[in-house]
Amino acid sequence: MRTYDFSPLWRSTVGFDRLFDLAEMAQRAGEDNYPPYNIERLAEDRYQISLAVAGFAPEDIAITAEQNVVTIEGSKTEKAEQDFLYRGISTRNFKRQFNLADYVQVRNASFDNGLLKIELVREIPEAMKPRRIAINGAQADNVQKLEARAA
Repeated sequence: MRTYDFSPLWRSTVGFDRLFDLAEMAQRAGEDNYPPYNIERLAEDRYQISLAVAGFAPEDIAITAEQNVVTIEGSKTEKAEQDFLYRGISTRNFKRQFNLADYVQVRNASFDNGLLKIELVREIPEAMKPRRIAINGAQADNVQKLEARAA
């Protein structure tokens, strides 16, 4: 795998720290693919993460939502004295983190047939949404007509 040196970018940019941290974490990420998961886009601002957690019960799993990160941890205690002839279903402990974009929040989580589903929603605050600004000295009638036509 290739590694990239971000130091020239650090010298000439300001405020992109999170982007570079994400790129560096992606480079360092191991090939641990347990548990398998899907990330789906349900709508323009709705997403869903599905994790295949066969062998785990809902009480064995903890979901923590922090700013821009959702962490899913699973821990299962092994039953003593099980004699497996073949063990293909892994129930090892895991910790999986997903970095979220700004304003993406965890809405809810559900557990059904061995799948843990986490719903995410992007909710942009009203203060961050675009708004129409009236121009001083212009007729207020003009602003209302533009808004009515857009709607």
